[in-house]
Amino acid sequence: MDMIGELLAGRLRDPQNGECLTVPVKRVVIEKSLAQSEADLITGLDLPAPFAVVSDYNTYEALGRRVESALAGRGVISIRLPGRPHPDEQTAARVMAAGAKAGSYIAVGSGTINDLTKFSAAQQGKRCAVFATAPSMNGYTSVNVAITMGGHKKSLPAVAPEGVFCDLSVLAAAPVRLIRAGFGDAICRSTAQADWYMAHRLRGSAYRSLPFSLFADLEDAMVEGAGTLTRGDSEAIGVLTRVLVLSGFGMTICGGSYPASQGEHLISHYIEMMGSHDDDAPLHGEQIAVTTLVMARLQEALLAGAPPRLKASSVTLAGLTSHFGDALGRECMVEIMPKLLTETQADELNEKLERVWPSLTGDLGRMMRPARQIEAALGRCGAPTGYAGLGLTHDFFANAVAHAREIRNRYTFLDVAADSRRLEPERYIA
Repeated sequence: MDMIGELLAGRLRDPQNGECLTVPVKRVVIEKSLAQSEADLITGLDLPAPFAVVSDYNTYEALGRRVESALAGRGVISIRLPGRPHPDEQTAARVMAAGAKAGSYIAVGSGTINDLTKFSAAQQGKRCAVFATAPSMNGYTSVNVAITMGGHKKSLPAVAPEGVFCDLSVLAAAPVRLIRAGFGDAICRSTAQADWYMAHRLRGSAYRSLPFSLFADLEDAMVEGAGTLTRGDSEAIGVLTRVLVLSGFGMTICGGSYPASQGEHLISHYIEMMGSHDDDAPLHGEQIAVTTLVMARLQEALLAGAPPRLKASSVTLAGLTSHFGDALGRECMVEIMPKLLTETQADELNEKLERVWPSLTGDLGRMMRPARQIEAALGRCGAPTGYAGLGLTHDFFANAVAHAREIRNRYTFLDVAADSRRLEPERYIA
């Protein structure tokens, strides 16, 4: 079944309640080539001109020049960001200032360009579309973006692009690091689903199986084709692209990043918040490849044998401000306070764990992909599998694993490990 087509046509139903699903994206085009059709694709969306076309120097050369040339007769405001732009409030302000007189925005790029464009459009009440330049992340069709505000990486609401256009010849020619990053961002389905489902069973948070059913038939093919992704194989690139697009739709339908961003993303966010911001910094998807493997190992360790015994959370404001600095530490404390356990809450959860452990481990076992399979697939496409492959030091990465749970109110296996005094980074980062 063409899940993307069915979803856009409004014919796909939620398996849990039978309701027809709707998404704000009007059109997704994934073809071997979109040459000579760029203007028609935008015209078909009836976006108001002039168009603020957002790219960086690399994405401009990959596709931006072509898009701007195709739209030149309709009015173009070229916003070309230098170097390797960062998705932060300062860069977003620059985009919004440059696009203040635009009728709509068009992103030509992948992760950072996509997030900055969707965020800017949302802030200014404008519409947008995106021409992808790499199969490097799953945010093309989502309504949330990752923006650093005041040094704190946050998931913020944005507008969805009304059109997502993927020229597979362009995507297949993307730098191999970006393709590997996309595979890393897609392979985290396993750990993210396990974290989200566990939080639902233990703490009663919302959970939906729908996001994962959207690309369940494609994931195995994506993993099997990992070794051909960086060889210009358009079929493998097409499968990866569809998984990423559908993963983004899952986030949109759920109203947040929950289906695709859990413990593995918390570790990655820590790296981005506390690490280097120079051009040699690891890509987001490269980080997710490594942190997914860490979370897979951690989840398997905690699920083996008897249920963990939880204790009151040991996080303190003094500890957070000492580690993150005063302002960020206080912000983290406010953010995570709702998920920290008192002794009474720990006792209640321990009773629940005893009751639900057999069914919980059974359910999780059916949805999780073994760590050894994840590691093998990452190896086949040449993605990093350890902190050294990210250019990080052992101590920094160990701190990332140890402190990632402290930056956001999202209950994951990192919290279970920490509150059972089993969060031992050395066991999982080898």
